[in-house]
Amino acid sequence: MSGKYLLALLTSLLLLPNWESRSAAQEDEPHIRVVVNMVQLNVAVTDKSGRYITALRPEDFLITEDGIPEKIATFAEGDEPARSLLELAPPEPSSGQGAGPESDETAASSSLARPPANSSRTLASAVAGAKVFVLFDTSNYMYRGFVFAQDAIADFVRSLESADQIAFYSYSRDLFRASPLTSDRAQVQRAVRSTVVGDDAALYNALLLTVKDAAQYSGRKVVVVFSNGPDNSSVVPPEDVAELAQSTGISVYMISTHQARLEPVSTAVFERMTAATGGQAYFSKSWKDEKRAFESVRDDLAHLYSLSYYPAPNRNGGWRAIAVRLAGERLKHYRVRTRNGYRPEPSRLSEPKPAARTSIPRSPAEVDEIRDR
Repeated sequence: MSGKYLLALLTSLLLLPNWESRSAAQEDEPHIRVVVNMVQLNVAVTDKSGRYITALRPEDFLITEDGIPEKIATFAEGDEPARSLLELAPPEPSSGQGAGPESDETAASSSLARPPANSSRTLASAVAGAKVFVLFDTSNYMYRGFVFAQDAIADFVRSLESADQIAFYSYSRDLFRASPLTSDRAQVQRAVRSTVVGDDAALYNALLLTVKDAAQYSGRKVVVVFSNGPDNSSVVPPEDVAELAQSTGISVYMISTHQARLEPVSTAVFERMTAATGGQAYFSKSWKDEKRAFESVRDDLAHLYSLSYYPAPNRNGGWRAIAVRLAGERLKHYRVRTRNGYRPEPSRLSEPKPAARTSIPRSPAEVDEIRDR
């Protein structure tokens, strides 16, 4: 009997180092934390004459991201509430995926393309009504047509009956949050009428901060900018603003007077930024044109299709190209307008953050501070 006990003891001692090495190896294995973000698209469909095409169905849309087909998670047309097209139970992960660790910094490149456990809450937040941020140029460029622009914006606010909430900001060299996001139309109207003319224009600084504010909210988000002329004070390049708007799913609409049209650089920037985010640019020659431009923005918001999806397996942590097209021969002649891509944000940037400060940065160091917040 003593010999059997001795043999068992020796065997245990021989196996102990292997057990310890396996435990150490398990501790050294990276812990994979998967965060899947829903991608939301505002999609306009028109014919060759610019008339809106209505009554399309989810199966009429084909979405690809970096050429990978995507499955639509929610769908809505115009002002109707969005409906979920996915079962709340997460599907099984795709076979052959998931090799290698993933970090929180590239969370959206997850190898598990499925709704998270709290899918019902995520879907509910994605179907919320539109949140519209109006950004008004009150720089010294606006002196002559200031009152007419106020009237056009006031009429636009009154016409947004379907929007859940509206925010009104103004800018010259600094950004002024005259009315934070609210459903109180009277408060927004008072904010519009209280604006006064300022000094130089820092459009892209102000637009960057406005996009950052809008990005904190779920659901459909739109920024409508009224600008009278070029930017002569910003330290933020417009390319950075456009990329942030694309990556956070915010459509930017630019309404400007003929003053901006006279400067080719501003014209090109306005057109590129709005096209990249799924919005549109308008150049008004008179106050009547300004009113018509705001009416066009309102009509566009009322006819947008809202589509969302959870990205399929894709390890690309950089820029991802989005393509939306229509299925079938009968729809191939229609035109589709939406944002053309996005850059997956680190998970730390997708969490709610305090609103950016009102003061517009005056130096590159201050701009870097805003970008890192």
